[in-house]
Amino acid sequence: MPLPQATDNGTFVENIIHFARTLRRAGLPLGPGRVIEAIKAVECSGLERRDDFYWTLHSVFVNRHDQWPLFDQAFHIFWKNPDILKKMMDMMLPTTYLDKVAGNEEEISKRLSQALAPSDALDGANDDQGEEIEINAELTTSDQEMLQQKDFESMSVEELEQAKRAMKTLQLPIREVKTRRLRANMRQGKVDMRRTLRAALRSGGATIPLRYKSQIKKHPPLVVLCDISGSMTQYSRMLLHFLHAMTNDRDRVHTFVFGTRLTNITHYMRYRDVDEALDAVSEKVEDWSGGTRIGATIAEFNKFWSRRVLGQGAVVLFISDGLDRDSAHGLEREMDRLHKSCRQLIWLNPLLRFDRFEPKAAGIKAILPHVDIFKTVHNLQSLQDLSHILPQADMSQPVQRRFVA
Repeated sequence: MPLPQATDNGTFVENIIHFARTLRRAGLPLGPGRVIEAIKAVECSGLERRDDFYWTLHSVFVNRHDQWPLFDQAFHIFWKNPDILKKMMDMMLPTTYLDKVAGNEEEISKRLSQALAPSDALDGANDDQGEEIEINAELTTSDQEMLQQKDFESMSVEELEQAKRAMKTLQLPIREVKTRRLRANMRQGKVDMRRTLRAALRSGGATIPLRYKSQIKKHPPLVVLCDISGSMTQYSRMLLHFLHAMTNDRDRVHTFVFGTRLTNITHYMRYRDVDEALDAVSEKVEDWSGGTRIGATIAEFNKFWSRRVLGQGAVVLFISDGLDRDSAHGLEREMDRLHKSCRQLIWLNPLLRFDRFEPKAAGIKAILPHVDIFKTVHNLQSLQDLSHILPQADMSQPVQRRFVA
């Protein structure tokens, strides 16, 4: 489909500016400098081919893998792709149950729909919502409670920003456990015979002052294995913000992401600035929003990383929907080895939010027998529930497997 040619009055330049504003309203961090760079890049590449124009704007506006799907939809809608426009029109029509079952096309992002909506329509919707809250204030829940229960996938741009700010305040309990190492203690513990005899020699043997030693307490390592495949894109993007806050709140946190390969992002998640950390992760990870090979990636973790990070009663958070493109080949064996290498294995699956969820997929069937806790993760409330799910008992007590909906 040919692109319109630029005119003398700068109409095409204005369209690029409006396109950048649409992407900014949809959540992409674009400033005036990026817009100027885009205009200059288009002037250099020309407007003869639509593909060249697409990749020119993509090279300027997109700097993370998770931003690509949003840019792709926005480009085809803004620059008049009939197929995408038809989807937008279908979203405005009544939807039946059969339409939902038969619809296999990719859904239009809600953030993009709001960004493309007329400003007066959004203002009118906000006004109506404000009047309803004002009249029925005693019968409605607060905005904070609604945000806690809302699914990450259905959040708007403003709600996603509020959720990211709320994640910075979330804290998981740091439970200390006893280790084999000992340190000097002045008043309690076992008698340290070596230090006691040295103290007696210094006093000439007239008195024997007792010296004690006790076990050092440290919190166990927390290892996170997060799925970043295409089916987990909406949730992994938000969960990385949560993992960044958790990594900066405590030490001994090891973070890995996997799709078709395993990537250790622990070093980048320790950056103080979350945007800088996610930019570094985006450059490091090459299989973002692709397929999933859970069995192969878990096997790689067990072979190269298990002995390094799974020690002293480590707890593993396994975040995935369990959908494996390799038909769960070797997955059960690797999950069994992972479960035996850690103190506790917690599986966080966003599919568990559905009331009629059943473990029918081969990957889910292979993983489920080897986890201690099975829980959903799809909103802020589910992340807060982790503070109650992580075990509080002594590490010497046996673990009881629980399945939490």
